[in-house]
Amino acid sequence: MQNNAPRLLLAGTGSGCGKTTVTTALLRALQRRGVPLAAFKCGPDYIDPMFHTEALGIPSRNLDLFFVDEGEVRGQLARHIPTGGIGIIEGVMGFYDGVSGTTDTASAAHVARAADTPAVLIVRPRGQSLSLAAEIKGFRDFAPNTLAGVILNGVTAAMYPFYRAIAEKAGLPVYGFLPPVPDAEIPDRHLGLVTAAEIGDLQQRLDRLADAAMEGLDLDGLLALACTAPPLADETAPVAPVADKPVRIAVAQDRAFCFYYADNFDVLRALGAELVPFSPLADEKLPDGIDGLYLGGGYPELHAARLAANRTMCESIRAAVRGGLPTIAECGGFLYLHRTLDGTEMAGVIDADAHLTKKLQPFGYVTLTARRDNLLCRAGEQMRAHVFHYAVSSDEGADFDAVKPNGRAWACVHATETLYAGFPHLYFRANPAFAAQFVRRSAQKG
Repeated sequence: MQNNAPRLLLAGTGSGCGKTTVTTALLRALQRRGVPLAAFKCGPDYIDPMFHTEALGIPSRNLDLFFVDEGEVRGQLARHIPTGGIGIIEGVMGFYDGVSGTTDTASAAHVARAADTPAVLIVRPRGQSLSLAAEIKGFRDFAPNTLAGVILNGVTAAMYPFYRAIAEKAGLPVYGFLPPVPDAEIPDRHLGLVTAAEIGDLQQRLDRLADAAMEGLDLDGLLALACTAPPLADETAPVAPVADKPVRIAVAQDRAFCFYYADNFDVLRALGAELVPFSPLADEKLPDGIDGLYLGGGYPELHAARLAANRTMCESIRAAVRGGLPTIAECGGFLYLHRTLDGTEMAGVIDADAHLTKKLQPFGYVTLTARRDNLLCRAGEQMRAHVFHYAVSSDEGADFDAVKPNGRAWACVHATETLYAGFPHLYFRANPAFAAQFVRRSAQKG
């Protein structure tokens, strides 16, 4: 399948320059124009895609060159950019920041090169004048790239002509500015921005950002730039069903458990799963007639009291998992299975206690190697994952070895024939055979 797939990548000078703000403002502004859109996020991020999804009303998808090869990234863009529309890709961290912090592998720059996508650098001038041009020129000249323009963020209309003249000295065109919009700011916390569902007036904030984008950004110029991207072809092999009947997998989805890749759901459905959402916060028990359970990450620590108070759900999950229901529990889901979280009683599947710290624990990409046969794979098989958490456990598990690209290694994950429970998050397009094994085991259970 070939798709003309006009597209742009919005890159940043670093975290905090306003990539998500500019991206959501542009998405909502183009949506008002009636442009069919698809949104994407570079790297292993759950929260930023939530804001894309709220802006457009359709899922945003991740593009990650640690997990998949360049052909799969091009295929994702070709599959999801609508005919007659464009794709907007939000970068990750700084433009060149990649695996292990010392390479640009899996960086926004790498994604842009791999997908032959024009990139626009978002710059927030802070205490600068002419030095702004030096900064932009440094990004332009540092390494081979697809940089094709600049957006100035946090600049007032009055100061825009001054900063535009300076930025243009770096040799890249400027596609406008986004002024400060204080009443549309998105607060953050220990894992990044607060989630979209927690902001009661989010749609109004997005509209205010879109108003600012329509006034300050060169929307026509950005659309024309997106159309310079060459066509893409989806040459990836489709995922085939592994069960001859629907396999019902319960998925925890509420404010406590909300960290999921849209592609993980796509893969499970393609394998033959029917996803059954439920809320550990609000529902009394697991849905009836389920064959498997998926507890994703999120913020159980912020809702520990409500989770603990819902004893019927805790008991339902404890009985199901201990009874052999095939279960994947990642990070927040893993914490929920503990005996306690910060002293508050949880589901009690894992005979261990967890608590939050003020320090980010070992984080980033990891390669997991199984020490024993388990729900997802056989001993010695490997899968790629990522970790990002402040919590620690009195028993993190020891059924996989995790190794970071810089060589740091540790044991982790509780794994049995019916369970994967640990801090590492999985991306199923990187591990389709293991996702298929989960669905098969669930089908056998049913």
